[in-house]
Amino acid sequence: MRQSILSPHFRPGKQLALSWSIPDSFGGMTGALMHRSRAFVRLARRPVDVLTLDDRLDYPELERRLRASGEIIDGIRIINIWEWLREHDVAPGSEAPAHGHAPIVPAVDVQDHQRDAVVLRREQRGDGDGRVLAVDRFRPDGSLLVTDRRDPATRERSVVLYDRAGAPVRSWGSIWGVYRYWLDEVIGGEESFLIVDSKTAARFARTYRRRNVVTMHLLHGSHRTADGTALSSSRRSVLENLGDFDSVVVLTESQRDDLERDLGPQAHLAVIPNGFNRVIGEGGPIGDRVRGSGLMLASLIVRKRVSHAVKAVARASASVDATLDVFGEGERRPLLEKTIRSLGAGERVRLRGHDPAARSAFATADFMLLTSKAEGLPLALVEAMAAGCIPIAYDIPYGPSDVIVDGRNGFLVTAGDVDALAERIIELQRMSDAEVAAMRRRAQATASRFGDEVVTRAWAREMENAFERKHAGPTEGSFVGRSRRAAGRVKRRITRLSGGYDRSGA
Repeated sequence: MRQSILSPHFRPGKQLALSWSIPDSFGGMTGALMHRSRAFVRLARRPVDVLTLDDRLDYPELERRLRASGEIIDGIRIINIWEWLREHDVAPGSEAPAHGHAPIVPAVDVQDHQRDAVVLRREQRGDGDGRVLAVDRFRPDGSLLVTDRRDPATRERSVVLYDRAGAPVRSWGSIWGVYRYWLDEVIGGEESFLIVDSKTAARFARTYRRRNVVTMHLLHGSHRTADGTALSSSRRSVLENLGDFDSVVVLTESQRDDLERDLGPQAHLAVIPNGFNRVIGEGGPIGDRVRGSGLMLASLIVRKRVSHAVKAVARASASVDATLDVFGEGERRPLLEKTIRSLGAGERVRLRGHDPAARSAFATADFMLLTSKAEGLPLALVEAMAAGCIPIAYDIPYGPSDVIVDGRNGFLVTAGDVDALAERIIELQRMSDAEVAAMRRRAQATASRFGDEVVTRAWAREMENAFERKHAGPTEGSFVGRSRRAAGRVKRRITRLSGGYDRSGA
């Protein structure tokens, strides 16, 4: 079936998403990556390969679970570097490695990692500091796949790849060399678009420059420190080299403006928000709510400041009937449980743990709370608004002030002001049903700007722009040459908008 002219049309080429890992309990960045990939498949009819670099050994089972839950659909594959290398024969390089490494011998300081009772990874750590000094990776048949060694004194690294007979065939002086080799093998010579979601993976990916690969880095979080005074240390190496990517995407206009204030003009910077998951029951009666019921979807970590939400609900409950269900897990859970007990809020605040279906509660909750120190544009915020759940959020960088008009479609609160957060909860409960219903409708209207069709078309446009920038000729040259290049760009854009790319068999 031919797509409508209003449907997103992508350039021909592979669609790839690169992240460090896929956690068992994910939301945020990984949830957005998965959602975007499903939208690309569903709306643009483009298969997506999700590429990962971590060492988890249960990827086959993980993919089965994600397909069963609907996170992965037909057209999406997960390809992990080590799983791929285990499954594919490796061609020797132009020069064979001068040497290999002696395999790690099982010992007290050696840990084996198995799948189906077969050792697939063996690690040796240093005495005292626990640093990883050596790693061996194996194929399911027991043959040696990769040896990875670090010199404890110089920190120099040597990584060697072996064929199934145990002969060394390729070697590198850094793990990034392995990553680049693997991407070349997966991509081949085909035109490709590589969206890098993870800030960890981005440190490597900025060094991956191939003429047939358009690299695009999406910043899911703030690029500044929590107090907003400096560049984030975890992102600095990437931020100071943004020109190494063909495109850099942020989620909000305000972050784009701040990024350019911090780093200077960026010709390859674009703003594309994340799409969102529509929740079960979203289309139901807008007044069909449990008034006073609050919801929070957040990892229980320092950055999310869940304790602020707990304290605000406890204080508001002295004046109105308010409750809070918190969905998420993390290292701060014991401390949060202690806080709830100390406030005597056990009947008001419930820590519900991780639940893949938690967002469906937006359809019946009265309000949602967002108390993070910093974000990009939180998926939960837009999902709540789309379901008519009133957002009450700290005014942080970035996201809340980009979508919330205080008092119209939600509430903005000065960041860190727990008393003000409680006052807004009380204010909402004292509003009339008609006033609240109008606020819910305005929230839903705002969320419509983040529909998948709009977002996917924006990605199609930015891929086109990034491709044009990457392959643009020098600005100098004859008038005829410049005119031909401009005409070519116009022709390609008309082809994309008319659906001609799809007729080409892509």
